[in-house]
Amino acid sequence: MVTPHSVTDDDPAGDWTAPGVFRSAPDVYRIPLPLPQDGLRAVNVYAVADTDGWTLIDSGWALDEARDLLESALKALGSGFGDVRRFLVTHAHRDHYTMASVLRREYGTPVLLGRGEEPNLDVMHDAARRPGDADAPRLVRSGAHDLARQVRDTPWPVPDVTQWEFPDEWIEDRAVLEVGEGEGIRRLEAIETPGHTRGHLVFADDASDLMFAGDHVLPRITPSIGLQPNPVANPLGDFLTSLQLLRSRPDARLLPAHGPLGRRVHERVDELLAHHVTRLDASLAAIDAGCGTGFEVAGRLRWTRREHHLSDLDLFNSMLAVMETSAHLDVLVERGVLAVSDEDGVAIYRRA
Repeated sequence: MVTPHSVTDDDPAGDWTAPGVFRSAPDVYRIPLPLPQDGLRAVNVYAVADTDGWTLIDSGWALDEARDLLESALKALGSGFGDVRRFLVTHAHRDHYTMASVLRREYGTPVLLGRGEEPNLDVMHDAARRPGDADAPRLVRSGAHDLARQVRDTPWPVPDVTQWEFPDEWIEDRAVLEVGEGEGIRRLEAIETPGHTRGHLVFADDASDLMFAGDHVLPRITPSIGLQPNPVANPLGDFLTSLQLLRSRPDARLLPAHGPLGRRVHERVDELLAHHVTRLDASLAAIDAGCGTGFEVAGRLRWTRREHHLSDLDLFNSMLAVMETSAHLDVLVERGVLAVSDEDGVAIYRRA
């Protein structure tokens, strides 16, 4: 049984994953919902007061426990699922999208998603697709043949495509979405920020000094880059460009999908850009030391805040590490620092 929630003010120093309803700004409430993963632990769904109800930014993973907690949170706000006017979803990863898809079938709640995510949903609905199909070829290109074999042979859970139904409306880049009416109207600008996924959106409320940043800007960790059913050629290049875009806009309070509040967008963007400069430098040093492939370079680097070796990571995180390393090397190629050649389907990097 889920304990009924009460509404409290958000405490950036508290446990951001604790269940509850947290007042983040006037008429904006953060609702953490659980994830069945040790790393992320929870996803923040934001309830924004709308005309006779709520607009929810992201929705959570379609799990029974998360659904019960979301229902309890809405009850604490004097509402229920039938009072949700629409879901604005930052991207199509399961911890953001699938609960909205399920609740729409029951309550008819419109679901809106960035236009750039359409190619990912197209692939999700391909009956011939198997989990890992997009990732194994990228691992082979990185020289990680054994990892690619493990990814192909692992019996990954088959996604329930009914949880990834197409949205009611595609959101175009720079669309302005109005929430509420009259003097209390709130205007959210949807800004396309590819990198984490190809069609990721953030929602900027400049008048209220807020940015609902999804997974693009996270306060404590760096988001994974380009993990999606339909990969792009240069996900890290896209991500860095998107960070620079947000740095060029007005600063705002950061409302992330994972992690506590309390940061500013520009402050955290600067840290993320600096982190990737460090990783680019380390990747280049590994090439200079004799490494030639993404897999070899990944083996020279350290991973997570605990400075793990690549061999310490599980299969999923090893895959992420190798693909992210190759993404860094591809940025160095794009910048003219490295050259790349193809040898039997493997990308070999060297100084330009």
